[in-house]
Amino acid sequence: MIAAIRSENIPNLLVLQYSPAWYVQNILLVPYFFITESAIEKRTPLGEHARRSGWVGCNILLREIPPDGKLRMVSNGIASAKEEIRNQFQRIRPLADMKVGLRGWTLDVLKAIRKLNKAEFGLSDVYQFEAELAAMHPGNRNVRPKIRQQLQVLRDLGFLHFTHRGHYST
Repeated sequence: MIAAIRSENIPNLLVLQYSPAWYVQNILLVPYFFITESAIEKRTPLGEHARRSGWVGCNILLREIPPDGKLRMVSNGIASAKEEIRNQFQRIRPLADMKVGLRGWTLDVLKAIRKLNKAEFGLSDVYQFEAELAAMHPGNRNVRPKIRQQLQVLRDLGFLHFTHRGHYST
């Protein structure tokens, strides 16, 4: 899965939830460009007596995908308007044009911002996630500058607005 992500050879993910009576309750679309390495959890290899002994699978952790990347096509049995879904997709589509490695950082910073649950926030608020981001990206020794860079990227993509020095709004 990691190799597929790195080569951008993964499909969009559709998550379907249905009722006990087999009625569709929810359909969630996760565009492929929101599935990053930090959203993948390695599973333990299959045992030696399994037909595919040694095979290693993975879980896609939906909680690690920012809410912007979870498009609700059907919610509580009610279909969303096509135009609304298309508009949401077009808003996030520029992320697909980013290089995979950079996109992972961008989405991890976006996820941290969404965890703040604030309309306005400061750079110091995002720095609260420095240790978490450093753990996700152990090869990066300059986490704070990378956070600042990704805030600029998110601003340029229209996810954030720069209000004044070190302050942003969503």
